[in-house]
Amino acid sequence: MMSIRKFLLQLNLCRGIGQVSKVRLWQATSQHHCFTDLKALAQWAQLGPSSQEALLNNWASDQLAAAVEYNQRFPYITIVDDDYPDQLRETYCPPLVLFYTGRLELLKNPLLAVVGARDMSNYGGTVLRGLIPQLAKRQVTVVSGLAKGVDGMSHRLALANDGPTIGVVGCGLDRVYPTENRQLQETVAQRGLVLSEYGRGEPPLAYHFPERNRIIAGLASTVLVIEAKKRSGSLITANLALEENRTVCAVPGRIDTSRSMGCNELIAAGAKPILRVQDILDEFLL
Repeated sequence: MMSIRKFLLQLNLCRGIGQVSKVRLWQATSQHHCFTDLKALAQWAQLGPSSQEALLNNWASDQLAAAVEYNQRFPYITIVDDDYPDQLRETYCPPLVLFYTGRLELLKNPLLAVVGARDMSNYGGTVLRGLIPQLAKRQVTVVSGLAKGVDGMSHRLALANDGPTIGVVGCGLDRVYPTENRQLQETVAQRGLVLSEYGRGEPPLAYHFPERNRIIAGLASTVLVIEAKKRSGSLITANLALEENRTVCAVPGRIDTSRSMGCNELIAAGAKPILRVQDILDEFLL
């Protein structure tokens, strides 16, 4: 008989079904104590026609069976496991499975999400060099997306100052995006923790990154935005964090540059302005 963990892994890897629909299927499974009657589950979860078709067509496919068999060889936690972070479990659309490499115990630390522009300016770099080393010394865990710019520099500064750091990626853990961050991702995996809800072999598709952002926002109790344009992935993460009742902080910037517009508007809307490192430490009662 299939275990709940294997059912969750198989559901997570099943193609053609959105993340919200997968969560609804899991909720239906929990409510009705059944995960063998797919047609009934699809009805209970109120799946749309295309999602129902994808579930019924793909569930017994050789491709999905091979993906499950392969990914079972590697470490992962599911939403029913004790190691799964409570605050992430309570979000609107929690990942059913998290594949990981590294120190899973870091999920129990104070977690600060740091997000910002990929085309970071000198000002953004100066801000990070002023904040991250001091946060690292206080063992605040920096969570970011292993992307270019603010993400990458946040991880590097945390590592350079012996601070804990967690990377959340938008592809399988055997892939690296961007490719120039390969060494960084390997170092974070060795000394920190790298997470993904995507099975090995999954490429970095465009829609994976907004999905990845909800995990970053859900893991952390506080989100810090450093340089963000008016429409950017960083603002998506900040808005997701607000929806989950997380504290959102932003570093104010010049009013004559588009990179600062997102941060300045967040502050105008009520985000906490960060003027010194203690403003962040206060959120963790440090």
